[in-house]
Amino acid sequence: MPLFKTPFNGYSVKFSPFYEHRLAVATAQNFGILGNGRLHVLDLSPGPISEIAAFDTADGVYDVAWSESHDSLLVAAVADGSVKLYDLSLPPASNPVRSLHEHTREAHSADYNPVRRDSFLTASWDDTVKLWTVDRPTSVRTFKEHAYCVYSAAWNPRHGDVFASASGDCTARVWDVREPGSTMILPAHEFEILSCDWNKYDDCVIATASVDKSIKVWDVRSYRVPVAVLNGHGYAVRKVKFSPHRGSLIASCSYDMTVCLWDYMVEDALIGRYDHHTEFAVGVDMSVLVEGLLASTGWDELVYVWQHGTDPRAP
Repeated sequence: MPLFKTPFNGYSVKFSPFYEHRLAVATAQNFGILGNGRLHVLDLSPGPISEIAAFDTADGVYDVAWSESHDSLLVAAVADGSVKLYDLSLPPASNPVRSLHEHTREAHSADYNPVRRDSFLTASWDDTVKLWTVDRPTSVRTFKEHAYCVYSAAWNPRHGDVFASASGDCTARVWDVREPGSTMILPAHEFEILSCDWNKYDDCVIATASVDKSIKVWDVRSYRVPVAVLNGHGYAVRKVKFSPHRGSLIASCSYDMTVCLWDYMVEDALIGRYDHHTEFAVGVDMSVLVEGLLASTGWDELVYVWQHGTDPRAP
């Protein structure tokens, strides 16, 4: 399947919710430690992957999210703490259309509200999550309870006011934007939690991924004990993502350089392992529009797009 070489180290991949052949890639120079960044938008039409647009930033881009309401709008989380909005329908000189400077440390993740479609979240190493709307130059609200870096914040797929956050303080929290504080604290792991995501078919089920090499699946209605513990990665699990097509299917990527697929409802949960990356695998996504289509990126400066069950390296 197709692959694309990025000049910098890959950090995040996201399929467009509007166009099945469109993929956004966030990258950072020098493994994100110091240097520039670039946001790529790729065309996955049959044949070699081509670039539709690229936007350069002074600092690394750690994450990207597509708007759920405007097919040309992207949100980027940047290492200088800024949150930048890009519009593909405008010329490069007009981009970014907005640069939001409130986080005091690296902005590490961005997630667009799939229910309301007018707002998005950013999570930062400044220990906060911020809520934004596209039309406001300042954040709507800052959520500050975590005691350490917040690596990920993800909207609930059904409730437009509910989201979860994953932090280096070893907790995941569930929030309702109508409430003053978090509504639930999950002491989910004994080591840093790097990622979280909601089940797309059961809005009470959440997955967390940790430095402890495991993925845990939780039911927020009875969260004392995890529903499932998925072991199989050799190092920290960097991202976890529920399938938009199958309720029990989860994709993950890890510092062990692999992308794994899991079915948390069955005993032998690990149903696929892909070892195509030659450096840390840090970005993974599943297409909403094409069932079984996966994308990944890593510090080897490569983006792979492939159908589950096929070899990502096959031409």
